[in-house]
Amino acid sequence: MKYFDYAASCPLDHDAAELYVKAATDYSGNSQSLHDIGSHAQEILENCRMEMAKLLNVQRDGVFFTSGGSESNLLTIYALLSATKSKGRHIITNIAEHSSVINVMKKLEEEGYEITYLPLNAEGVINVADVEQAIRKDTVLVSIQHANPEIGTLQPIIEISTKCKEKGIFIQCDCVQSFGKVEIQEVASAVDALSISGHKFYGPKGTGVAFVNPRHPRKPFLTGTTHEKGFRPGTVNVPGIIAMTSAAQKAINKLQKERSHYTSLRNLFLNHFNEFKEQVTIYHLEDNRQLPHIIGMRIHGKEGQWMMLECNRNGYAVSTGTACHTGLLEPSKTMTAMGIDGKMAKEFFRISFGRQTTEADVKKLAQLLLQLRD
Repeated sequence: MKYFDYAASCPLDHDAAELYVKAATDYSGNSQSLHDIGSHAQEILENCRMEMAKLLNVQRDGVFFTSGGSESNLLTIYALLSATKSKGRHIITNIAEHSSVINVMKKLEEEGYEITYLPLNAEGVINVADVEQAIRKDTVLVSIQHANPEIGTLQPIIEISTKCKEKGIFIQCDCVQSFGKVEIQEVASAVDALSISGHKFYGPKGTGVAFVNPRHPRKPFLTGTTHEKGFRPGTVNVPGIIAMTSAAQKAINKLQKERSHYTSLRNLFLNHFNEFKEQVTIYHLEDNRQLPHIIGMRIHGKEGQWMMLECNRNGYAVSTGTACHTGLLEPSKTMTAMGIDGKMAKEFFRISFGRQTTEADVKKLAQLLLQLRD
């Protein structure tokens, strides 16, 4: 089976796996314990926190370790809402946000907040003017993902952040898909909170990072929580955090090389469809506004789920969208956000490259898709 679903999850890096085993066996202490073994675990934990802060170029005191992107999104959103000085209850987000954000928004609606869900334009990008127009006197938070997980488009977070700061509005950013794929230090410096997830950059599942700017006087999500300075409950996964930090260091160090590799693979793939543009739609942006390893596409007249099953039958693992959305009857949220509905929306499927993806595999997959279009 050839794997083309790296946007859903990456295999664990071998070096990170070795570190995990060593940490789990040799440094097994609870970081909250007061004895020497616990203190050693705490020292390792703080070294990882310092390194993740360095990679993100953010303040160390605002870095918290979590179980992944979904928990980080939940906790960063609530942290900012607890820190706002305004009594407003209006939030702006994007229709195509990850389900972990959308589900939080639904919960907040039950708690009395009013949510504005913005669409994407035809290119799969949020118009900054739409954000500015949606801002009201009672707007307290804007939550926009950095990279769309289905077609890979990068959102104008810096510009949106500027508009938010002019109005004294907090901005939270889901950087799960973009960390380790593009430089995000400028984005991290521009937002009030962000989220990343270990398994998206070859770290272990069940690990993540939340950043909340420490200048904001947040309140604990659960009263009485002591772990991670009251940010989240539960024993800290020190071995997982060590492995994730190692994977993050490698991802950042290899970023430019891998981006070049993915761009080459993307161009190779796209070239196979140049003569079939009336039958195939591929969502693609130029000028570095796109994660090169994610390809969202439609083959006209073929349901995405059928394409996924046929690819699977022929030995290729692709997806019909984000893994947290797959299996639902609704069409891709990105297609819906772009105004594409009905049968066309259900034609969508996603291909994503990774470190193990070869040119030969890309060529064979492209050839298979061309066969399946008939």
